[in-house]
Amino acid sequence: MKWKHKMIISVVCVITGILIAIQFKSVQEPKQRETRDLWEIRTQLQQEQKRQQQLLNQITKAETTIQQYQQQSEAEQIDTLKNSIEELNKQAGLTEVTGSGISILVNPLFEESSPNPQIYPTVTPELLNRLLNELNNYGATDVAIENERIVSVTPIRYVNGTTYVNNHPLPPVPIEIRILSKDPQRLLDYMEVSQARSEFAIENLELSISMEEELTLPAYEGELPLDFVKLLERLETGEE
Repeated sequence: MKWKHKMIISVVCVITGILIAIQFKSVQEPKQRETRDLWEIRTQLQQEQKRQQQLLNQITKAETTIQQYQQQSEAEQIDTLKNSIEELNKQAGLTEVTGSGISILVNPLFEESSPNPQIYPTVTPELLNRLLNELNNYGATDVAIENERIVSVTPIRYVNGTTYVNNHPLPPVPIEIRILSKDPQRLLDYMEVSQARSEFAIENLELSISMEEELTLPAYEGELPLDFVKLLERLETGEE
């Protein structure tokens, strides 16, 4: 009985730590030479300060959750643990989710700009990474590019001239990006004047943004590198 109690507390600690990590779904960009101006540096500093405050809030929430677990009976701990697992799956993008947000359609800006009809504008990983970073900074909670759910471990790569998301090739433009947000109007206003529009236009791509009352995003179908997944499954089924 004591072993079960200690195991539950240990798993709770792991879950709360993972929830904190998943909270920040930032996309990594390749290292490059420092070319930012003062305004860009200040903007990034503000973003990092905001992330730090969010992290502190998450740590406080996690500590409160652990205290509540310790004050509960074993049966209550198991029920609360299952709820935490469900919340973890949701935040990790492992479940289908529906809500309000915005839709971004990526189209060619000038379809006849090139004399060679076989040359068509491509959405590169760099463009997608920058767009995703802006969306996250402006309040996006969940994102899907075509049928690929974006999570914290999503790889976006360039392979033989084709952009791959979650190890699946993106189709040619037009490409739809669906974004959920707690405040879609605020997100829409930000994206209408975002730097991303100019960056896509340079590559002969246009962003058509619209508000959506209901959007459904698919679940992430890849594998997450979580060592404790089997342990959680055992606890859910009640196995020793």
